[in-house]
Amino acid sequence: MGDSFYCADCKRSTEVVFDHSAGDTVCLECGLVLEAHSIDETSEWRTFANESSNNDPARVGGPSNPLLADGGLSTVISNPSGDLLASSLARWQSRNSNSDRSLIQAFKTIATMCDRLGLVATIKDRANEIYKKVEDQKPLRGRNHDAILAACIYIACRQEDKPRTVKEICSIANGATKKEIGRAREYIVKQLGMEMGQSIEMGTIHATDFLRRFCYNLGMTNQAVKAAHEAVQKSEELHIRRSPISVAAAVIYIITQLSEEKRPLKDISVATAVAEGTIKNSYKDLYPYAARLVPGWFAKEEDLKNSAAPR
Repeated sequence: MGDSFYCADCKRSTEVVFDHSAGDTVCLECGLVLEAHSIDETSEWRTFANESSNNDPARVGGPSNPLLADGGLSTVISNPSGDLLASSLARWQSRNSNSDRSLIQAFKTIATMCDRLGLVATIKDRANEIYKKVEDQKPLRGRNHDAILAACIYIACRQEDKPRTVKEICSIANGATKKEIGRAREYIVKQLGMEMGQSIEMGTIHATDFLRRFCYNLGMTNQAVKAAHEAVQKSEELHIRRSPISVAAAVIYIITQLSEEKRPLKDISVATAVAEGTIKNSYKDLYPYAARLVPGWFAKEEDLKNSAAPR
């Protein structure tokens, strides 16, 4: 935050914020995405202690992994068809030399799950670290492995202040149910809490953590996104006894009802993964405060009175 970009919507230079989870540069004034899916395409160079600092960097293999016993830099013997000696050596190596085989497979599965949700590398690395700690402390035989991996990702998202809903985690959990992931999360928190002598610290969930992603899933205009963001921030002062995800969905419903392009409740339910009945009930709780929540620049008081009352 603090950098200035020229915003085509505001017609002037404005402050922007960089959304690391999506790689987007967003205008703070109107919510316009100035740059989307930014990627650092420069090479990741390996550095070695015995090399001179004046030497040109040379790229050699992938980065080391401190979570593996050999740093992930072991040699792999190929297994060409028809070569009996190479086949025997490869089979012998797979049986004896790779003590981290199960860890490597788990890390690959975590990486695949994170990619399917579009999560950043820091969340993937944190999930790997959580899994390694749990696996080191107690064998995970007999437990739903996919649920354990999904729970590690859920906890990592919370710790990195980029939370995802349990339903979003379920969508990439290879069939693990919400109940199984919940049990796995409780197990991990209990085990790591015992190891560290205290409970695992996880960031508090706020409705704003989910709002922008939900709005983009619906294709809402920049002005509507900005209005929804302001409304959600004001809703935190009301102490509504609803989950942050339900509040975000209800605010989006209120804002879309005041927009020119009204969105049906079914579309909002799909975009937010919140049941239609839950959105309705949350909407009923927020409706009496609509005049305080919705910004005056977005809708006038008479517009709020004419909007659909909860039924």
